[in-house]
Formats: sequence, structure tokens, C-alpha cells
Amino acid sequence: MEASDPNQFELQQDFYRSVTAVVKVFFDIKILKEAKHSGSGKAELKIGGKSMFGKKKQNVYEQQQPENKAKKAGSKLGKAAGIFIILVAAAYVFAGSIYSLKENEYAVVTTFGVPAVVEESGIHVKLPYIQRLSKVPKTINGFPIGYNSESGESVDKESFMITRDYNFVNVDFYVEYRVTDPVKYLYASENPVFILKNLTQSYIRDTIGLYDVDSVITTGKNEIQASIKEKIVSRLDEEDIGIQLVNITIQDAEPPTQEVINAFKNVENAKQGKETSINKANQKRNEDIPAARAAADETVKTAKAQAEERVNEAKGQTARLNELYAEYQKYPLITKQRMFYETMEEILPDMKVIIEKSDGTTQTMLPLESFTGAWSAEDADKSRGDGTEESNTESRR
Repeated sequence: MEASDPNQFELQQDFYRSVTAVVKVFFDIKILKEAKHSGSGKAELKIGGKSMFGKKKQNVYEQQQPENKAKKAGSKLGKAAGIFIILVAAAYVFAGSIYSLKENEYAVVTTFGVPAVVEESGIHVKLPYIQRLSKVPKTINGFPIGYNSESGESVDKESFMITRDYNFVNVDFYVEYRVTDPVKYLYASENPVFILKNLTQSYIRDTIGLYDVDSVITTGKNEIQASIKEKIVSRLDEEDIGIQLVNITIQDAEPPTQEVINAFKNVENAKQGKETSINKANQKRNEDIPAARAAADETVKTAKAQAEERVNEAKGQTARLNELYAEYQKYPLITKQRMFYETMEEILPDMKVIIEKSDGTTQTMLPLESFTGAWSAEDADKSRGDGTEESNTESRR
């Protein structure tokens, strides 16, 4: 950005007014000369003859003479106007190349955007359109923290702080600084004053948090100011942005209003509630996820065991069926009868079979008590075995 100079602006305005006055006088003189030439022409016409046709050659010459003079005057006027325009343009360019600096100003001159020279007070010249000028103040400047310097109203978000003993306090500061390196001030950072303000606010809160409320309001102000200044100066040396802290002072320190305290407590309670909810959710997640993983592992193990059991059972059934099929190929009829009786043994113990005679009486068929436990398992096996042997004997016969 190129800073404006009121003195230079006034000089340019005076120059433009002078040029305008010169132009006006110039054209007034030209108008008077044209009027004079025009008048003499008419006189010569009257003296030359009484009639326009009296002396033909003399009258023609006398008529052409004013026209030639007018052409010559117009040509001279055009040349003079061109020269004047060139002079005005040159004067305009030259006037824009001159600038003056006060005692409390720096000027950084850039050539094609590159810093070329730093000028101090006095009158200087720069190349038009090639070099640009940026002015930087030498004086000590400042800004408030915690209040508005114009209206005097408090800015709570800047002044409201917490002390070491968990009390609240409103503290207002005023920061003074000056530019030490104009080039770094303009080009090392986008906004060095904004950086200084942010650093100051950060170190103020850190330092206030190390003191109790009584020290902040009464006896500890000087110590707090010195501590904050030392931290900021050290940090600015590291940042190297062409700006130096001159001083920082506590303007006012007092407890905040009850309304502000209540609002702050509500915010803190909300933050604590948020943290509590997050911690509970994390705890529940840490408990539920392992339990869910254990349940999933148990389900997978159970499914694998059941699958293995069913596979083994299917293999056993397949083996028995293959054995039965081998027996069936050898003794089809006996195998069919055996399968029939074994099936009946499984079905009939749970059924009651009654046959109704033609005379209306009933008769219980089969010794069902043998299926319900009257016979022992060994007798049943022996009976089946004997029956099988007898059947085999009859079959062989």
C-alpha cells in the first residue's frame, strides 16, 4: 500500500492551479492577437480603395493577406498548444515523483515491488510508475486491551480473566510499541500489530493466572507488568517482524459484575457437562466393545462345535447306512423285516393300538408292555438276535 502525504497533495494542487492560470492567460493573449489582426485587415481594405473592384490586384492581395495571417497564427497556436500539453504532462509526472517526509516518518521505496531504499525526513524523488512509496511512522504508537479507547466501554472477552485462586477479575491494559525496521514491518508479516496484540493477550492471561486476585487488584501490578513485558520482548526478538514493545501498563483492575460471573459459570458448567458426557460414553464404549467381542467369539466357537458335531453325526449315519446297505445286498428280505421291526419298536411304545372285532368287543394287539419296560433291554436284544438267527436259518433252508 502507498501512503498518502497531505503536504505533497497540497503542493500538487497549487501546481495544478498555477498551470491552469498560465493556460488561461495564454489563450487570452492569443484571442487578443487574433482580434488585432482582424481589425487591421479591415482598415487596409478601406484604405486600399473605395470599391471592391476599383483596383483588382490590390484588393485581392489585401483580401488574401488576412487569410494568410490567420493560417500562420493557427499553425503557431497548434504548435504552442502541443508544446504546452507536453510540458503539462512532464510537469504532472515530475510532480508525482517528488515527495516529502516529516521528522517522524520513514519511507520504504520499492522498485518493481522489491524494497530498494529506506528514506528519512526531507524532500526526495522517485521514478514514476516504477517505484512506489510506503510510509511508516517513527513515533510510539499504542492500542488498548480490555476496553475501547474511543468510547471507554469495557470489552469483556479481552478483560475477563481467572486468577490463581479461581476468582474472576477484569483487567485493562495499554500497549505501546514502535517500528524498528520499516522493511520487516511492511514485508516480514501481513499485520505485525495484530500479531503483537495476540501475543500480548496470550501472555497476559498466562501471567494473571499465576497470581491471586488481591495481587492483581492491589500490590502485584508492577510485577505483573514487568513479567508480561519480558515475555513479549523475548518473543518479538524470535519473530523478528520489525516491531518493538516499548511499554505495557495496567490501566484498571476490578472484579467483574455478577451477571458476567454467572454467564461464565454457566459456560464452565456446560463445558464440564460436555466432558462428563464424553467420558461416560467412552467408558461405556470401553466396557461394551470387549463384552461384544467376547460374545461374538463365544457364538463363533459354539457354531463351530455344532457344525463339527453335525458333521460327525452325519458321517456316523452315513457309515451305518453303508453297513445296512451292504447287509441289504446280501439279505434283502431279512434286512427289510429287521428295519420294519426296529421302526415299530421306536413308534409303538408311544402308541396304543386297539382292534375292534365284529361283535363290538376290542382286543389289544401286541405285547405293548414289552416296549414300555416289562422286558429288559438284554431280553429284547436276545429276542431280536434269536429271531434273526431263526430267520437266517429258514432263509438258508
